[in-house]
Amino acid sequence: MRKIWVSLGGWILVLAGVAALALPGPGLLLLLAGMVVLSQEYEWAERRVDPVKDKAFEVAEAGVSTYPRMVMSALGACTVIAVGIVWWMDDLRIPEIGPLGPGLPLGGWEAGSGIVLSGFVALVLLVYSIKRFRPKAVAQRQAASTL
Repeated sequence: MRKIWVSLGGWILVLAGVAALALPGPGLLLLLAGMVVLSQEYEWAERRVDPVKDKAFEVAEAGVSTYPRMVMSALGACTVIAVGIVWWMDDLRIPEIGPLGPGLPLGGWEAGSGIVLSGFVALVLLVYSIKRFRPKAVAQRQAASTL
């Protein structure tokens, strides 16, 4: 039973991470979390955790290497929150999509809350990245400029 739950939870996180790479959200973080969960049961997943972690940290470091990137990241996260709030207030419902039936929620609080949550997660990750990776990025830039 444990293996089923670990597999199911890990694959849900991996799929959400892959979707969040293109959609608003912390894609690499979700992908990494899914790989960590799957690595508890599968050796192939354990071998892939470190490369995904390295890439996630590399992207986080690059995102805070300059002030314009930090400002653009913060503005992007705030824009996602604003879009989520607007989406939350819009009660768009589509009548029917094939076998899915009527009343499929495409707007309202169901979708808007997820988008707002993604924006807040992005802001938290930005603050974390600034605290963890900014000093290293500044030191690397200063070392490169003295050469």
